[in-house]
Amino acid sequence: MPRTSDNRTPRIVVDDVRKGFTLRRTHSIKETVVAAVRRKPLTSRFHALDGVSFEIHEGEAVALLGFNGSGKSTTLKMISGVLRPDSGRVLTRGRVAGLIEVGAGFHPDLSGRENIFLNAAILGMSKKETEARFDEIVAFSEIEQFIDTEVKHYSSGMFLRLAFSVAIHTEVDILLIDEILSVGDEPFQQKCLARIRELHAAGKTLVVVSHDLNMVADLCDRGIFLRNGRVEFDGESHEAVARMRA
Repeated sequence: MPRTSDNRTPRIVVDDVRKGFTLRRTHSIKETVVAAVRRKPLTSRFHALDGVSFEIHEGEAVALLGFNGSGKSTTLKMISGVLRPDSGRVLTRGRVAGLIEVGAGFHPDLSGRENIFLNAAILGMSKKETEARFDEIVAFSEIEQFIDTEVKHYSSGMFLRLAFSVAIHTEVDILLIDEILSVGDEPFQQKCLARIRELHAAGKTLVVVSHDLNMVADLCDRGIFLRNGRVEFDGESHEAVARMRA
């Protein structure tokens, strides 16, 4: 059963979740024909998650930790609704925003201004809500003078600044974050971290994936360490980091 920290209704429930992916073992028509003639398997099955269970309650900041291929990003995508489990269940309560593929909803032929409204709508905000936060979003991104320029003319840094700014100014209950420190230069990264801490202080629920173990240990109170698609440890974040390093 999922780990339960108290009697409150959880914001997130991940209950005995399993997820697998089919991997191709050939890369061309020729390889496929040769493998078929030799009766070699053309695909294999990778089990990303194998019976993962936990609960996250309102206001918790939780780090999903693990080495490459451990299942942490798959788990985050399950919570966001991007992926569905093969078995088990994933339940969320409240509005969820995922900083998983920052800017995925942006259209290159639209201006920054138009993309703010488009991406905010994708994240579940109404036009009225977006209008109320528009100036704050633009100011945070620090690209005011380019806001009416088509996004296809933005540098990668400008693009990420605006996309991240939209995401962290949405009205959400649960914020999912994948590799926050890949966004922008160091001053902007620190501003993003400060904003995320503000959201946590306001009672928002955070789930964070990052390879920066010191950052997640400082930002999050709890760590869930995944290994080979299973929960190996669920507890205090610094202890979770220590176990991973060991």
